[in-house]
Amino acid sequence: MKTLTKFFAIAATFSALTFAGAASAQEAPDALVKRISSEVLDTAKSDKDIQAGNNGRIMQLVEQKILPYVDFERMTQLAAGRFWRQASPEQQKQLITEFRSLLVFTYSGALSQVRDQKIEFKPLRASPADTEVEVNSQVISSRGGEPIQLSYRLEKKADGWKLYDVNVLGAWLVEAYKGTFANEINKGGIDGLIKALSDKNKQLAARANKK
Repeated sequence: MKTLTKFFAIAATFSALTFAGAASAQEAPDALVKRISSEVLDTAKSDKDIQAGNNGRIMQLVEQKILPYVDFERMTQLAAGRFWRQASPEQQKQLITEFRSLLVFTYSGALSQVRDQKIEFKPLRASPADTEVEVNSQVISSRGGEPIQLSYRLEKKADGWKLYDVNVLGAWLVEAYKGTFANEINKGGIDGLIKALSDKNKQLAARANKK
């Protein structure tokens, strides 16, 4: 799970730049992402507390500006795959809660790494009637280096577009976690996966409290 957490940190560093502000179900998803990206990007660059790694301020930004636009239930369901149907409603609720916490800790750690990046978006290939789309972009740093290819999968919900997967350099986040989830379930069942996620979150919380 350590490798996956590091992978998601890379994704979160840049996907966090693109989800903040008021969402609109009528606004095109690529226009939404473009419009709101500057708010989080500018905040992460200019906020001295965030740059200094102030965990409380970073968590506040994540809670207010990012989480409302992430569909954690769908992400957890996709990551659990066929095992999702084997989980009881209470187990499903616990999985969503623990997975959400894991991603929140990772988002928070990634935001403090934002410096001089900018995002360029590619033309959206979708029709107005589509309820699921993929927005493709690349992250460019003024310090040079190869652009980082970054894609988002979004679904149109009753309350606006919601992010449910991120692709960095050809690897989809949900698919990456799917293998880890399956391994934990094969070892200890659904409760084993819940415990593994809980233990990881406790480690991350302890680490954050030391800062």
